[in-house]
Amino acid sequence: MVSVNHGQRQPALIEDKARPRPPWQSGAMAAPARPALGPRLRRPLHLECGSPSTPSPDPCPVKPSPLAVDAAEVEALFDSIPDVLFFIKDREGRYTHVNATMLRRLGLRSRREIIGKRASEVYPSGLGATYGLQDQQVLEGAVIDNLLELHLFSDQEPGWCLTCKRPLHVDGQVAGLVGISRDLAGREGLEADYRSLREALVHMNRHYADNIRVQDLLAITGFSESKLERTFQKVFQLSPLQLLTRVRIQAAMHRLHGPGSIAAIAQACGFSDQSAFTRRFVALVGMTPGEYRRLRTS
Repeated sequence: MVSVNHGQRQPALIEDKARPRPPWQSGAMAAPARPALGPRLRRPLHLECGSPSTPSPDPCPVKPSPLAVDAAEVEALFDSIPDVLFFIKDREGRYTHVNATMLRRLGLRSRREIIGKRASEVYPSGLGATYGLQDQQVLEGAVIDNLLELHLFSDQEPGWCLTCKRPLHVDGQVAGLVGISRDLAGREGLEADYRSLREALVHMNRHYADNIRVQDLLAITGFSESKLERTFQKVFQLSPLQLLTRVRIQAAMHRLHGPGSIAAIAQACGFSDQSAFTRRFVALVGMTPGEYRRLRTS
């Protein structure tokens, strides 16, 4: 909101030399007496932010009033975006709203088949458990931004998506969460770049336990090293090695649902030792592998 004080005149930017001067300014006659005035009026004039009469481009210092939005209207809006999956969940992690893209990917015909269920009830066990643990973190206040992960597509084949999840607050308390997952293959203007990296992604996903080198990815894509780096950053916002680490961590999260030791899982997922694995796991997941496993068990 912008405040403008009444009674404050702005100085002239350009003097009009052709305009005749009043006679009292030249000394030809006495200046007319001014009426006595009280203190200058200081009451501000409040203007709407973005109004054409706003004298300054400064951002509004006053926060606008909260706007109530019907979740069903947002759901309908996302129905028109076929490469984005949209959902809202309640405090217990149960779906309350989903868009048409999610129904198609799960092979469902009606929202009634998913509303009221948790991710573990609609996705295969590995994916469902991972999504459920993400939900639990978000419902505790965490924010997930552009997490690269596998999703099921309408042909039941896995594909890469960037997922964002945020807690929903009501009266200062977390009452649920809202999220989207964007299909990387369908991002406008990036289809060709994604296709050029697809074989490299398949190689990473199949051989993450091996010592994958940048030279291996160069041979697969036919790119120069600089082009490989630029294309990965453009499509995934990650370098090739950062993406490989994400693939390995996701594989480890699935394995942590089982009985293997953390050291054995680290080695099976391509990490040189357990301490390196734990550092990367904490950086990406926000907890240690042992904490993640205990959370999954509880």
